Amino acid sequence: EERDEVHDILLEQPRLVMLERQSPVFMTQQLLRWQRGEMSNFDYLMHLNSAADRSFNDLTQYPVMPWVLSDFKSATLDLDDPASFRDLSKPIGALNPDRLRRLLDRFREMPKDGQPPPFLYGTHYSTPGYVLNFLVREYPEYMLCLQNGKFDSPDR
Repeated sequence: EERDEVHDILLEQPRLVMLERQSPVFMTQQLLRWQRGEMSNFDYLMHLNSAADRSFNDLTQYPVMPWVLSDFKSATLDLDDPASFRDLSKPIGALNPDRLRRLLDRFREMPKDGQPPPFLYGTHYSTPGYVLNFLVREYPEYMLCLQNGKFDSPDR
């Protein structure tokens, strides 16, 4: 009953106004600024993250950046060498042919009429656990929040 009441109240609310940063005109203006070199790659990516309501203040909606490099072995990164960059025509999960084959095999074996429907990737690329994994050296206290206030569980 209380849930239905909240639902009814929400339906009665006036339509939310689109934020300026999400308007098609503003998005196009930002794209053109980036294309003309008036905005750095980082600033443009942060604009896209902001338009998608991603924020450093929410581990469940943390900003995401594209993975563009493929050369992690050279002592010096040659930005003029195309081999230094990953193939952006494919998602990360499809870059390794063996991994892609395993994902596709699993996908084909999943029941087509079951719940959940067949999927390639079992998790989202941005979860609080993944975000904290990258932040743990800078903010170890955040990891404690994810693990019930303990660094480790002795019983596991």
